[in-house]
Amino acid sequence: MAVALYSRDPMVAAMLLFGLLLATFHITGANTGVCYGLLGDNLPPPHEVIDLYKRNNIQKMRIYAPAPEVLQALRGSNIELMVGVANEDLHSIATDMAKAYSWVQNNIRSYANVNFRYIAVGNEINPPAWEANYLLGAMKNIHQAISESGLGNQIKVSTPFSAAVLGESYPPSKGSFRPDFGSFINPIISFLADTGAPFFLNMYPYFSYIGNTQYISLEYALFTSPGIVVRDGQFGYQNIFDAILDAGYSALEKAGGGSLEIVVTETGWPTAGGTATTIENARTYNTNLLRHVKGGTPKRPGKPIQTYIFAMFNENNKNPELEKHWGLFYPNKQSVYQIEFSPN
Repeated sequence: MAVALYSRDPMVAAMLLFGLLLATFHITGANTGVCYGLLGDNLPPPHEVIDLYKRNNIQKMRIYAPAPEVLQALRGSNIELMVGVANEDLHSIATDMAKAYSWVQNNIRSYANVNFRYIAVGNEINPPAWEANYLLGAMKNIHQAISESGLGNQIKVSTPFSAAVLGESYPPSKGSFRPDFGSFINPIISFLADTGAPFFLNMYPYFSYIGNTQYISLEYALFTSPGIVVRDGQFGYQNIFDAILDAGYSALEKAGGGSLEIVVTETGWPTAGGTATTIENARTYNTNLLRHVKGGTPKRPGKPIQTYIFAMFNENNKNPELEKHWGLFYPNKQSVYQIEFSPN
């Protein structure tokens, strides 16, 4: 059985941890954040968004570009931030060190009281896209500029991949990167290992499910399978989230990156616009996700999985229709659905 892993277009994403009572989130896990996207013409202003994160104890945020108004609103909030370098900026940063210094000065050093944790250079870049030729160079130059600023231990530089980089993924122990991507991805893995940065992976059980409903059950995608669905040697898998993640770890081991941690930089479930897109399914997925990521995977047990849920808001300027409906909140700041935390 070959299980296809489907990714999404680059999106805006961050995360949240737990529980909503009477339409208020009470997020209790510091290992999960929520992505904050800006592709809507009716979104609340950034200072209100930051208040919403703080009021709901969402302690981590991912943004896709260093919007000054967002960075300004984040000052003093202590929200841990992943900030992106836009795909279109990679060429200039990779080929001109002065541009890397300028990017770090303008977007990091100028906001000394913002709690930066990660810089995500580009998003879901694969060959043959032209940006693939400049990705590693941009990562190296941003890392050098960060290190020379004395921030190398605080801020790690990586790049989010989609699950499409996996050539084989079933069973998880057979996970490997696409052979034709080797010359592209292997030097990036070496860079991450050398700098102590994690491997970023955007992964969506939703797309895996709708792309292969013959073999993947909705329960396996939503963390609701009553027992083991896939047996892989000594490991048993009750959900596809763990299976994709461990396929990623197997691929890293085969590529010399066995020491790397995977950070799930996007995941979520839409509420409208496509197959199995209901509010109840989204609530089930995210509720179970938030509980599940506290405990690791069969291959890497016992350590919380850093995870970012996509996304904070429904964004009406995204296309196709499916892309508009991933939010935990409506633009009026009302919750789309309740997520109630329950102990293990």
